Amino acid sequence: MGRITKNKKLALEKIEKGKLYSLKEASSLVKEVTFTKFDASVDIDVRLGVDPRKANQMVRGVVTLPHGTGKEVRVLALVTPDKVQEALDAGADHVGLDDYVEKIKGGWTDIDVIITMPPVMGKVGALGRILGPRGLMPNPKSGTVTMDIGKAVAEVKAGKIDFKVDKFGIVHTSVGKVSFSPEKLVENATEFVNTLIKLKPSAAKGTYVKSIYLSSTMSPGIQVEPKSVSEK
Repeated sequence: MGRITKNKKLALEKIEKGKLYSLKEASSLVKEVTFTKFDASVDIDVRLGVDPRKANQMVRGVVTLPHGTGKEVRVLALVTPDKVQEALDAGADHVGLDDYVEKIKGGWTDIDVIITMPPVMGKVGALGRILGPRGLMPNPKSGTVTMDIGKAVAEVKAGKIDFKVDKFGIVHTSVGKVSFSPEKLVENATEFVNTLIKLKPSAAKGTYVKSIYLSSTMSPGIQVEPKSVSEK
C-alpha cells in the first residue's frame, strides 16, 4: 500500500486545488500524475446543465474520436450468412448467428460491441436480459442495428463510441490512453465536447457545460476550464 499512497500524494501535490486548467495543460498533467504499471485509460466527465429525467433534455449520441480510444474493441456481428464475409472483411472478431445466440444464452459475453441487422433483431431481442444490464444491446440509434454491417463494424473498430447523460447530468467516456501524446488527448477530448455542444437540447436553460474533469483510471480528477476546449 505504501507506494501507492506515496504516489497518490505526489499526484495530489502536482494538481493545484481549485485551479481550472486549460485542456492542453490537463492533457499533459494527467500523464504526469498517473502511476500505474499498465496503460491506463484517460476519462472525461462533463457535467451538463440538463435535467435528464425530462425526455426533452436527454443528451445521447455517438462520436468518432480522431485517434480512437486506444482500447481493443471486440466486435461480434450477429448476421445472416450473406453478410458474414462483409463483417469479417471489416474486422469483426466474431461472426455468426444461432451459434452465438446460444453461446450468449449460456452466459458468454466476452465482447464489447454487438452489431446486428433488422431482420435478426427478433433473435437478438430475446437476449435482452443478458445484454441489457451489460450495455451490449444493439440499438438503431447508436448505429449498431443496420443493414450496412461492414461500415458499422469498421467505425466501431476505428474508435466510434456512443454515450448518454446519466441521471446526475454527467456524461462520462474514455478519450484515450495515458500513452497517447497530449495533442492526441486534446483532439479527442475536443471532438467529444464539441459533439456534446451540438446536441444541446433547446429545453436546457442556463449554463450548458457546467464542469469538465479529466482523469485516468488511478489519478485524481483535473478540472478543465470549459472555454479552453474550443481554443486551439
